Amino acid sequence: MQEQILILDFGSQYTQLIARRLRELNVYCEIHPFNKIPTIGPDIKGVILSGSPHSVRESEPLKPDLSSIKGKLPLLGVCYGAQYLAHFYGGEVGKSNSREYGRAHLEIKDPEAKLFKDVHDNSVVWMSHADTILTIPSNYKITASTHDVMVAAYSIEGEETHAIQFHPEVYHTAEGAKLLKNFVFGICKCKGDWTPDSFVDTTIAGLKKQLGDDKVILGLSGGVDSSVAAMILHKAIGKNLHCIFVDNGLLRKNEFETVLDSYKHMGLNVKGVNAKQKFYTELDGVSDPEKKRKAIGKVFIDVFDEESKLVSNAKWLAQGTIYPDVIESLSVKGPSATIKSHHNVGGLPDYMKLKVVEPLRSLFKDEVRRVGKALGLDPSILNRHPFPGPGLAIRILGEITAEKIRIIQEVDHIFIEGLKSHDLYKDVWQAGAIYLPIQSVGVMGDERTYESVVALRAVSSTDGMTADWCHLPYEFLAKMSNEIINKVKGVNRVVYDISSKPPATIEWE
Repeated sequence: MQEQILILDFGSQYTQLIARRLRELNVYCEIHPFNKIPTIGPDIKGVILSGSPHSVRESEPLKPDLSSIKGKLPLLGVCYGAQYLAHFYGGEVGKSNSREYGRAHLEIKDPEAKLFKDVHDNSVVWMSHADTILTIPSNYKITASTHDVMVAAYSIEGEETHAIQFHPEVYHTAEGAKLLKNFVFGICKCKGDWTPDSFVDTTIAGLKKQLGDDKVILGLSGGVDSSVAAMILHKAIGKNLHCIFVDNGLLRKNEFETVLDSYKHMGLNVKGVNAKQKFYTELDGVSDPEKKRKAIGKVFIDVFDEESKLVSNAKWLAQGTIYPDVIESLSVKGPSATIKSHHNVGGLPDYMKLKVVEPLRSLFKDEVRRVGKALGLDPSILNRHPFPGPGLAIRILGEITAEKIRIIQEVDHIFIEGLKSHDLYKDVWQAGAIYLPIQSVGVMGDERTYESVVALRAVSSTDGMTADWCHLPYEFLAKMSNEIINKVKGVNRVVYDISSKPPATIEWE
């Protein structure tokens, strides 16, 4: 049984950061919407209530059922969570009359407070709220204040319930990591034993128990997620794993052949399937990004359904779903709005006989890489940049055509190989090229041209939840632009995307 901290999400932009910080402490945690609280078992050692863009003073505030949690388990309310625990248990929250956004200095009022053990007085914290706690119930004790905020933190007598009106998970809170350590280790008594090696051991044991002698079909993509999923399943069930690598016609240049070759040395049972035409037919005339994703997901399902019938007695479809896929596919009132749909989240159609197994569903991208390293995965696969499941379909804005695919494959190939040859690839988390649905005037020789525009995109990130654009050298970008325009027929202009996530996303669609 893996001990864990439960994080209830009220829609804060920082909720995923709380999870990241806890996992950096080797403490496993899961994010669940505030209104979909899982059964509280002995594995849950504590609960954190996240912040929110909403207010407890709204006519229909976000109200979780804490009957199985408050007073029974260690509980930490952050921002909205702190205001909720004050406002609905006998205190009062009102609109703030003073500045409660940005840096503030913490004045610790209770030196015995467990949450602030070894936290320095006057430590910098990050405030981000429009409401403030005006009064607290009689059994609540103020443990910290700031110059403008009387109730910056409090605890409840007789309970391991603690609350703060600032964000310990963000970089600007100087001793936020120490505060979270105090909560998970000092108050929740977590062991901090969740490591890549422990994940491998417990996951393999769980898969053996879950799958038994059943046959499993896995769709490989050549990327880190599906490769790590394949390796961990291979160690669990061996020859009962049947891998399929589908050529959807939307892969990088020469990727189908290259990836098939790389898997030959991993001991995996892999079959390559050329399904280009099926995908092209389904995508014909489709330009809406969501419809593209759904069309691609549909064909993938159809192909796997056909291929699974060729493997007698196959009962499971394995997928490389990871935690950001799960989080971004949640959509409830308040918590993180759905950014995009994922073709590998949400189960399978009723007509398919296969059940779904997702061994990496609880991991962030950087954790997948660490698990892959623990499994001994080939560095050439382990260090590959992420590539979107729908492939180049979402890097071609507008309708998909064979000519556009040719162009973007060539552009992407020049860009990626350029990053590698200039020793920049390892400094970039994800890179690619986007075909824009516009044409521009150009001059080549003595002739004017009216051809396509492509955008280059390169970002740095840890797990894809947030990302910053890479400050690649001007000389390198100039060389890439010249090479692309000179070598790729149909392109006469190259631009570089300097947007970060948020507010933009990594992909354009």
